[in-house]
Amino acid sequence: MFTFLHKYGSPQHFYRLSRGLAPWFGGASALLFAAGLYGALLLSPPDYQQGEGVRIIYVHVPSAWMSLMVYVIMAAAGGVGLIWKVKVADAFARASAPLGAAFTFLALATGSLWGKPMWGTWWVWDARLTSELILLFLYLGYMALQTAIEDRRTAARAGAVLALVGLVNIPIIHFSVLWWSTLHQGPTLRPFAPPAIHMSMLVPLMVMAVAFMLYFAAVVLVRTRNELLELERNSNWARELAAEEAAR
Repeated sequence: MFTFLHKYGSPQHFYRLSRGLAPWFGGASALLFAAGLYGALLLSPPDYQQGEGVRIIYVHVPSAWMSLMVYVIMAAAGGVGLIWKVKVADAFARASAPLGAAFTFLALATGSLWGKPMWGTWWVWDARLTSELILLFLYLGYMALQTAIEDRRTAARAGAVLALVGLVNIPIIHFSVLWWSTLHQGPTLRPFAPPAIHMSMLVPLMVMAVAFMLYFAAVVLVRTRNELLELERNSNWARELAAEEAAR
């Protein structure tokens, strides 16, 4: 196990592994997006209260889930790079940040589109919305640090510290609808409890969630490869790779 992790913790081996996996993740994501959208838009019924407006949940909910998941992954990768000085982990964290920010913005934007007809306003300083907005600022702050600090290693350390400190916001987002009285509805899926949504809606929702995950996996692998090439551009393996590409 540790031999495997050590092997693919090297930029060269990770690059070759990710180049093989990314197309498969991308293809599977495209198929699941097609199936999920078909189920969401054509097969699932309208809600008895929200009507056709409920269909926005098939984008809003997965993007909100991904905003949290990506941040935890980014912080974990940053921690690995900070403690064990693994270049691949630093590159992975750096590559994850723009994707996490995009998912967070999408969750906020679709939530506002849903909130206007349902709540009568685009935005309220609700606990869930406010903590999700803070998450977007954490992503943007991480990205700003990476851009502002020229030395990649120093930037990675500073970003990792920020990401690890920001982890305190993740349980606040998740449990905010339980800890405080908010406009935002409670969780649809809870451990050891039946889902608060009919199967005709739950199935396409979960298909969309997996499609979002696979999309993230495909894109973050490509972005990490690019980060590693930039970081290792003067190394022997990068030069050999460039020569192989030029020979094709």
